[in-house]
Amino acid sequence: MSDSTVILNARLPQQPGLYQIVMVGNLVQSIQPMAAAQHRTAQTLDVAGDWISPGVVDLQINGALGLAFPDMRAAHYEKLQSICKLLWQQGVDGFCPTLVTTSLENFHGSLAAIARFKQQSSDSGSAKILGVHLEGPFLNPAKRGAHPIEYLQPPSLEAVKALIGEFAESVKIITLAPELAADEGVVEWLGDHQITVSLGHSRATAEQANRAFAQGATMVTHAFNAMPGLHHREPGLLGAALTDPRVFCGFIADGEHICPTMLDWLVRSGRGSLDAPMGGLFLVSDALSPLGLPDGTYSWDTRQIAVVSGTARLADGTLAGTTLPLIEGAKNLVKWGICSVDEAIALVAQVPRQALRMPALSPGSPAQLLRWHHDQTTQQLIWQRLNLA
Repeated sequence: MSDSTVILNARLPQQPGLYQIVMVGNLVQSIQPMAAAQHRTAQTLDVAGDWISPGVVDLQINGALGLAFPDMRAAHYEKLQSICKLLWQQGVDGFCPTLVTTSLENFHGSLAAIARFKQQSSDSGSAKILGVHLEGPFLNPAKRGAHPIEYLQPPSLEAVKALIGEFAESVKIITLAPELAADEGVVEWLGDHQITVSLGHSRATAEQANRAFAQGATMVTHAFNAMPGLHHREPGLLGAALTDPRVFCGFIADGEHICPTMLDWLVRSGRGSLDAPMGGLFLVSDALSPLGLPDGTYSWDTRQIAVVSGTARLADGTLAGTTLPLIEGAKNLVKWGICSVDEAIALVAQVPRQALRMPALSPGSPAQLLRWHHDQTTQQLIWQRLNLA
């Protein structure tokens, strides 16, 4: 294609009508409603009412191609580059490598390797690392899920500083259980270092969650999972989060972590918010290291996980995660009739960016665009990357 491309008759997530998008290479020059758009003598691409969005963003992914991110070291640079390319092929523009609970030595070894990789990596056609998501070790043992109990600890300010160490610029998100925090300054300290605090693997009451939100926590890790369910007299962490317009909630849509009935309820609860599309809900993959590999049995820290139809479980049956790409969750929600197409796209391409205060699709911003088509006959959501460079 030429340097300048005019995309005609495009739909945008959560926006009514059709739009003209003018791209110069991968830079957005303008976005205008079709009714107000001026004719241009440039190469055009008529998408005939399909949706256009930036690539998707995964804020919780634990590994791929057999590499678990807590095991990442300098010797794995080539494998991590392959993972970045795999994710790009799966529609992902940016992601947060997620380090589940492990030893302090392993945390620091992986953080150091990922930081160096980010400095050296500049390949096009690869998903970019946005920063690390530390999912642990400051989790409630009663809601640890598949996290090894021997490394869990309460989130004291001293312990948080020891974990973050010299890697504050590399860490983007940290998940913790707020009810275990004895030091009032933990959330504020993390916020001062531009680290997003997400609440999860927790038994927090609504009062405890609201206190953490008031201190600066702005996210919830995999809603419903590893937290108490909703109760009519104690709404808990999730109830507090869903009624606070400042808070973004990640969730998994593989049909195993949350049943379709509760997925439908969750999505309904997010509609109609003026503060954020879908009430701040966003999808994560929570994908484990066998992402990109076939079903089978794989090593996971010192244990084994069995992957069947994309769902990973420990030997005792504990749900450990999934190996489905992020976009599969959006496709599921459309196929199951839970989301409209533009809602599903917003959940993977728009809201995660808002959660990390990343720029939206707008004039002057660079963008690697995806085109989405909904097949009315099969109810399948189909996507492809647009090569405009």
